[in-house]
Amino acid sequence: MDIKKQIESDLKTAMLSGDRQTTTSLRGIKSAILNVEITKGVRDTGLSDDEIIEVLSKEAKKRQESADLYEQGGNAEMANAELKEKGLIEQYLPAQLADEELGQIIDKTIAELNAEGMQAMGQVIGSVKQQTAGQADGGRIAQMVKERLVQ
Repeated sequence: MDIKKQIESDLKTAMLSGDRQTTTSLRGIKSAILNVEITKGVRDTGLSDDEIIEVLSKEAKKRQESADLYEQGGNAEMANAELKEKGLIEQYLPAQLADEELGQIIDKTIAELNAEGMQAMGQVIGSVKQQTAGQADGGRIAQMVKERLVQ
């Protein structure tokens, strides 16, 4: 089952069970996907799973940033709500690669591209993002690539 259909199915289940928080969160996710479909002009055909993964990754990142800000402001209750929503979003994302696996992909990419120095960072990050297809956060990739290129 594709991701969008799974979200819609889970939304129906949450609505029927009376789970308001999950219903609200899933409606927000569905709305974010719809907004991107409209922006790209593909509302009738819909987004591919890869594009939906990209949208969901951004939404998860937004929730994490919001939670961090709430914690800085001393509002633990709202921070927990954001983290709970992030957890719900992450259920629809592919499993994240372990640091060791990601490191191997980065090392292999650096070797294949003969990359040296910080000027090659963008090229390496782009290639690694394509290879990992949503299995690693862009910030995490960038940090690991930078560590390896600075050595």
